[in-house]
This record gives sequence, structure tokens and C-alpha cells, in this order.
Amino acid sequence: MDSKYLTPQQIVEELDKYIIGQYDAKRNVAIALRNRWRRMSVEPDMQREIVPNNILMIGATGVGKTEIARRLARIADAPFVKVEASKFTEVGYVGRDVESMVRDLVDQAVNLVKAQKKEQVKEKAALAVEEIILDALIPPLKPQAAPKAPGFQPSMQEATAADSDVELNERTRNLFREKIRNGELDDRRIDISIKAPATPGIGMVGAGVMDEVSMMNLQEMLNGMLPKKTRKRRVTVAEARRILLEEEAAKLIDMDEVKEEAIRKAENSGIIFIDEIDKIASTGQKGGGPDVSREGVQRDLLPIVEGSTVNTKHGIIKTDHILFIAAGAFHVAKPSDLIPELQGRFPIRVELENLTREDFIRILTEPKNALTKQYEALFAAEGVKITFTRDAIEEIAGTAFAINSEIENIGARRLHTVMSRLLNEFLFDVPDKIGANAVITINAEMVREKLQGLIKNKDLSEYIL
Repeated sequence: MDSKYLTPQQIVEELDKYIIGQYDAKRNVAIALRNRWRRMSVEPDMQREIVPNNILMIGATGVGKTEIARRLARIADAPFVKVEASKFTEVGYVGRDVESMVRDLVDQAVNLVKAQKKEQVKEKAALAVEEIILDALIPPLKPQAAPKAPGFQPSMQEATAADSDVELNERTRNLFREKIRNGELDDRRIDISIKAPATPGIGMVGAGVMDEVSMMNLQEMLNGMLPKKTRKRRVTVAEARRILLEEEAAKLIDMDEVKEEAIRKAENSGIIFIDEIDKIASTGQKGGGPDVSREGVQRDLLPIVEGSTVNTKHGIIKTDHILFIAAGAFHVAKPSDLIPELQGRFPIRVELENLTREDFIRILTEPKNALTKQYEALFAAEGVKITFTRDAIEEIAGTAFAINSEIENIGARRLHTVMSRLLNEFLFDVPDKIGANAVITINAEMVREKLQGLIKNKDLSEYIL
């Protein structure tokens, strides 16, 4: 099934495979994603008028805000960038830094499109690589041309000898071609010519530091003017295949076409996830201090979210139809502390619920990437089988929930702390003390024994993430 045409219900089902609960958030992002396809299916005049409904997700850390946005981008096969809003308040911040997230989005789009194009020319590139490797192993012989000296007539014996060398060379090359395809020569070392690394970046011209766009344009211009250098490397056939496949595929791709398609993809299906947006909300206190810079960052974000034109090294991109998903815990500040103009650009607000003990049990067992399944895979790599009883999982979930309640609520991330504390001793003993084919069963009693100090000890600085 083509991921671009999933219905909202199917999108939620896909998200359910990795994220427990948070139905309202999943439902809203599913609608937003489906609306991208709906917009592309309407009349061109109306397409320009339909703008995405940006989403503001409100919830404590570790409840799944980032994971929802990241998984959504994978489902849509869309360019996705995550930025921390708080980084724009750091010392040395300048207004154009905010535009860097749009440039990063275009870079992601270019990489996505380039990967798709390379996949299309993979077979053709593989044939070209095969010939290069074959030439390095058995250089080809060309038929000898008859000398043009007047009165010279080559004997039949001389002509036949030259032709037989060429024929033998061709037969040998065909034999080696088969060996290359079968992987029989993967360990043989050969000399190949590869592109030398590009010239190092330029940050200073004269006495001043260049801005990012000018620097990128100058770098690209210099790379175009300077002669392309190659260097020799002695590598195995397998390594040569990997290196050369990248180069040959790049030669078969029209980069101008890639950039144009990437700009379209970023403009129409790009997703920018702005995390920690509550850190740039003003708390309402008047006067100087950090609130001034926070409001400044909000005002710099505003034109990007509203829709503006940003210059990138791949071309000019309009941000009118990029989907922005913002998220924050909002423990101190409130969504209403954001400037009204920015609030208006995030019309859909979703509150994510805190995770319960039952949610923790489901997180440990249901998702495709559940922590228990991850640890089972890690132990399996050593030939050791580890299993968790149901009461052990309930005990782990209860411990994580209790620590979150008493100390600091860091959501599902607490499970990483608890599981690490529980299993580190076993991970250290494998394979020296616990050999292959061993079976480890984790039960509730073992969990209580290993984790007994976590809740009792109020000074948990060693264990808190």
C-alpha cells in the first residue's frame, strides 16, 4: 500500500505499532497528513489557498510528542527536521539562524530524492562499476591496427596472433566477470581512482565573517571552478564496489532535476518539528532579561511559520505549505504566554496525557520496538535467550511509575533507566560467565531484588537520566 494515500484511520493504526495511547494527538496528526494529499488533489487555484493547520502538542517529557512527529514523517516519506526552539536563545543568536531549520529541511529533501533516483539507476551503475573493477583486474586489449607504411603487407600468421590475444583476453574477462558477480573475488585487492575530497569550507573573507548563504554560494562556485582531482586507493573488490557504486550512480543523476523535485517535496510535504517551544514563551514579567530575547525569537519564528521565502544553496523555497508541529511541556509558561500572532499560527492544540502504570506495561510489550524486544535481540546476538514473565513486566512498570511519581516525571524514558539497572549485570557477564545457549528468565522476585534501592534512596542522581 502506498504510504502517501493512507487514510487517517490507517495512519493511526501505523502509529499504534510504535506509540502507546495519545489517541487525540495521533488523530490530529493523521488528519493533517491526509490533508496534504487532499490539497494536492484539488484545483491549482484552490491549492494555493489551502494552508496546513499547524499543531501545538502540550505534554510532559517522555509521553511521545517527538516520536509521533518522527513516525509521521516516516509514514509520509516526507522531509522531516526536528529543532530545539531553546537553541535560538543562546549567546550569539542572530535572526537568520531561525531560517537554518528550513535549509536543513531542504537538505533532507535533497537526500531523500537523491536516494530515490539512485535506486532507479542502481542496476545501470552496478554494470558500470563491474566494468571498472574488471578493467583493474584484467585490462582490455584492443585489436591491433595494420600499419599504414607504403608497401607493407602483414603476414597471415601475424594478424592471427594479434586476434587470438584479443580473443583470449575477452574470454578471460568474461570468466572474471562471472567471478566478480558471484563474489569469489571480494577479498582481492585492486587499485582504483576515486574523487578527492572537496575543498575545505570557507568561513572568513577579509576581516569579516560571511553569512551562511553567501558562504554556501561561494563554496559551490569555487568547487565548480576548481579542477576535479582524483587519487589512487588500494582496496578490496567488495570495498571498491561500494565506493564506486556511489560515484557511478551520482554521475547518472541530473542534480538540477533532483534539486527542483526536492524543493517541491519540501514545500508541499515537509514537516518541521519545533520542540521545547515553551522555553521561548515569555512568563509575563515586565522588564529586561531573558524574556526579551525569547520574544525576539518568537518574532523571528513568526514569518517562517506564516509563510515566507528562504534562500538555500539548492534554491529558493516558500514555507507557506510546510507543516509545523510545535511541542512543549508548559510546566512554567502557558501556551497563552506565546505572542498572539504565533499562537494564531498553531490553531490545533492537543494535550497529551501522562503515562499510567498500565501504559508502561503496554509500552514494554506491545510496540514493535518495545524495550523487552530490544534486550532480547541484544542477548540473542551473544547466543543467550532472555525471557520476561508477566509479573516481572508488571513489577518493572510499577517501579518506573513510582519513581516518576516521587521524584521527577520523565515519562517512558524512565523505563530505560530501570531496565538498564535491572539487566546491566547480566550484560556484563555475557559471554565470559554466561555462555552461549544459556537461558535467563526475569521474574518479579528478581526485579524486586535488583531494583530495591531505587525507590528507597531519595538521592537518585546516579540513576535519573
